Amino acid sequence: MSDGSLTGRVVLVAGATSTSGEAVARSLVTAGATVVAVGTRAAGLEALSTAVPGVTTHTCDLSSRADVATLASRIHADLGPIDGLVHLVGGWRGGGSIAGQSDDDWDFFDRAFRTLRNTTREFFADLVASPAGRLAFVSSTTVDSPTAGAANYAAAKAASDAWVRAVAQGFGTDAPDTVAAVVFVVRALAGLEARLGDEVVRLWSADPAAVNGTRIPLSAGDAPNLG
Repeated sequence: MSDGSLTGRVVLVAGATSTSGEAVARSLVTAGATVVAVGTRAAGLEALSTAVPGVTTHTCDLSSRADVATLASRIHADLGPIDGLVHLVGGWRGGGSIAGQSDDDWDFFDRAFRTLRNTTREFFADLVASPAGRLAFVSSTTVDSPTAGAANYAAAKAASDAWVRAVAQGFGTDAPDTVAAVVFVVRALAGLEARLGDEVVRLWSADPAAVNGTRIPLSAGDAPNLG
């Protein structure tokens, strides 16, 4: 079980050029982690490097399994295996009604789901082998209360949510005392970015067996119980 320290831990932040990505990267670096920030926009990664000195950046199309495999090889060569994966790839689009749920919007959400599948499959062995492996994903309250206007979004988030909990079951089988996968559930992430960064860091102080596979509400109110 981890002692809570992030010193020496390598944590990959996927979707790092978002506001939440910057906040999570800053919290992890401040806590002593080696942060690998990954995104598709080189300009965004350059801005992140300026805002959060010390991060290592890589451009990568995480929806391509081959590109993720190449990324993993580069990270392993430079830093070794990772100890954490924080998946922040996503976005919001609304369709207005069931009939308004377009294929273009579905493809947008499905791409984000593919990035989750690809990264967790590629780095699963790293996380299981780590003495303190952690996976964090941000889901939505729409999974529990879907609406017609957000059907594409809710369905894709539900798939991602289920995937992470399936990964958690694998963690519980292979390394129940050291590894954990957690889903943070938000209504809206705007305004909670710094809070998310703090709670991601706190995962390394939590009892893996207690939090693995849990869905933790994250809001401006009470602090979540990480065990």
